[in-house]
Amino acid sequence: MSEDMFSVEQVADRLGLHPRTVRGYIRAGRLRAVRIGKQYRIARGDLDALTGRPRTPPTRPAAGPSVEVSSIVQVDGVDRAAADRLGTLVLAGVNTVRDPAHPLRVQTVHDEERQRMKIVILGGAAATADVLHLLDAVLDGGNGLLAGEADDA
Repeated sequence: MSEDMFSVEQVADRLGLHPRTVRGYIRAGRLRAVRIGKQYRIARGDLDALTGRPRTPPTRPAAGPSVEVSSIVQVDGVDRAAADRLGTLVLAGVNTVRDPAHPLRVQTVHDEERQRMKIVILGGAAATADVLHLLDAVLDGGNGLLAGEADDA
């Protein structure tokens, strides 16, 4: 058992209460405790629940190696409108796939002066590869999203 355990007196000291008050909380069911012989022991998680602190889950060893990929994609020759469209497309693509075990984070930055956009991708290898494939398909050879700009002008 790796979780910290406290006596009634220790909890009373931490909370600035009288030990009788802590015992009253235990009897009333407001504070969970384990009785060992004639004494109560309170787990840290139960004390945190009483005080409203978020309960910290016990750390578990990972099932296998964890891989996270960091990628920065630079796209040159992009005006604000095209950067907005490209950013919306990428973020929509990322938000359609939800894997809580491997979240994917994407940030976009546009430099108006240099007409340059950077897309920062952080996440699992497979999800990052999917985003890179999407970008490649959209930007490929002037036939993608940015190609329509020259025709519209």
